[in-house]
Amino acid sequence: MTNTTDIPLSPDLEHLIQGLDNLQLAWLSGYAWAKAKGGSNDFTVPVQNQTSEVAKALKVTVLSASQTGNAKLVANKLTETLNTAGVTAVHHSLSNYKAKNISDEDIVILVTSTQGDGEPPEEGVVLYKFLNGKKAPKLDRLQFAVLGLGDSSYPNFCQAGKDFDSQLAKLGASRLLDRTDADLEFQTTTDSWIEHITAVLKEKSTQKSVAITSSTQKTAVVSSKFMKENPFPATLLTNQRITDSTAQKDVRHLEFDLSGSNLTYQAGDALGVWFDNDPELVQAFLNAVGLNGEEEVIVAEQTRSLRSALLTYLDLTKASLPFVKSYAEFANNPELTDIVADNDKVANLIATRAIIDIIEQYPTTLKAEQLVSLLRPLTPRLYSISSSQSEVGDEVHLSVGVVRFEHNGKVRSGAASSYLADRVEEDGTVRVFVEHNDNFRLPQDNNKPIIMIGSGTGIAPYRAFVQQRAAEEASGQNWLIFGNQHFTKDFLYQTEWQQFKKDGYLHKYSFAWSRDQEEKIYVQDKIRENAEAIWAWLQDGAYVYVCGDATRMAKDVEQALLDVIEQQGKFSRDDAEEYLNELAEEKRYQRDIY
Repeated sequence: MTNTTDIPLSPDLEHLIQGLDNLQLAWLSGYAWAKAKGGSNDFTVPVQNQTSEVAKALKVTVLSASQTGNAKLVANKLTETLNTAGVTAVHHSLSNYKAKNISDEDIVILVTSTQGDGEPPEEGVVLYKFLNGKKAPKLDRLQFAVLGLGDSSYPNFCQAGKDFDSQLAKLGASRLLDRTDADLEFQTTTDSWIEHITAVLKEKSTQKSVAITSSTQKTAVVSSKFMKENPFPATLLTNQRITDSTAQKDVRHLEFDLSGSNLTYQAGDALGVWFDNDPELVQAFLNAVGLNGEEEVIVAEQTRSLRSALLTYLDLTKASLPFVKSYAEFANNPELTDIVADNDKVANLIATRAIIDIIEQYPTTLKAEQLVSLLRPLTPRLYSISSSQSEVGDEVHLSVGVVRFEHNGKVRSGAASSYLADRVEEDGTVRVFVEHNDNFRLPQDNNKPIIMIGSGTGIAPYRAFVQQRAAEEASGQNWLIFGNQHFTKDFLYQTEWQQFKKDGYLHKYSFAWSRDQEEKIYVQDKIRENAEAIWAWLQDGAYVYVCGDATRMAKDVEQALLDVIEQQGKFSRDDAEEYLNELAEEKRYQRDIY
């Protein structure tokens, strides 16, 4: 009797692999092993009759770290251009990329935006920390290039790109070409960069690229013709102040009708809002530079009146370094010239003055074309959606904090928030689109507990989260840690949270009212106060979410979480940071910060 070895394959599968050559069998073996180990779906299809030069073929990995989708769009375009040019390339969003895999890469092209105070976007945080941590690898055989996207109105323009670029070089990687920084109007810069990097890589490439499957995560949503470039005119149904009339902060609950748009969204997504500038601000601009608004200018490739351009097409609020430098040349004011020559002084001017304040403080007359040349195109604002479509159907809800401040006795307002709060009447229309955010999602497993941490309007997506879990009758426990100034004035959606508690969908809550007592209490204090419970929830598989201010709150919350992990888990600080990074890689630590 002959002994046989049982093979764990069906007869059909055995029959299919009989026709494969050695190269294909080797590739299939590696692919199957990677899948068994939980690896990516990204792979290169083997080409028959290839020689040993296959091992030498160029392997290009395009990575994107995107906050609003722009970096991802550029990375997709680069990947398509490279493959069309015969250079094998695959694109990974950093939200789906294992940081330690960078040690195995040959060529990495990184496209990254910047958020907050010069920090990487959420998608890029894990890789950023890995490269800057004690376990960062030597990358002597890696070649790389970095494209940074940013906003020059901020002091740390494209800082995330600069940091990635310098750190990769410190770890031994060599640049394919110098870093490129692109401002808000990035199209021309990025197109030129794509052309340049493609030429460099094509010269290095030894053979045509083969089929690539991108790992970029896609949200399964119904197709709609309405998007950023073609927004939907949504009807404003409700505009209700939800803070007390005596509260320092004016927060509005806004409801819009999306009927007929075919727009869909998930809890965690944002709504993009196009807005018009305040007519009074437009008139102030015209008065300050000696124009009447009837002058004809070319904006967005069309001839229109200057007043129309200022109302609808140009950003009139946030100053930038290019604006200040160019305006100083027109104004020829000695004081302003001195400020521009001093980095600290000009940074302070940009941080503390709106454009109109600078123009009025250092007045000069301008031609219409000169004024237009100083201003950047208007861009939409993104607001976290505060509703679940499972609950509200064809509506979408927002929670908007209205920006108002005083400068030299004059009240200034946020361009978009004041438009929504003050200038759009109910039953009026607002141009909107959905900005999907796959980096801020509820667990797929409804049994998993979640901890929601936020302050102010950072509560918005959590209203959507709990609405969604209630609609699905999810059994996972929900814990809200929320902070604001006053319990009686600033408890956003108080009655709704009370109802969620009554209905069994808010299982635990911790509130931090910073101004209700002499000692200020913030959400990070509540995290430390509940350290034992938070650690127990983490051990039970909880997902942690943080939403709100990137500059202070998010940083303080992260330090508090690290304190909890270090103390309750008996970890060193380094091990606590690694633990939190692992949670982020597992999508169990997600942030929506701004």
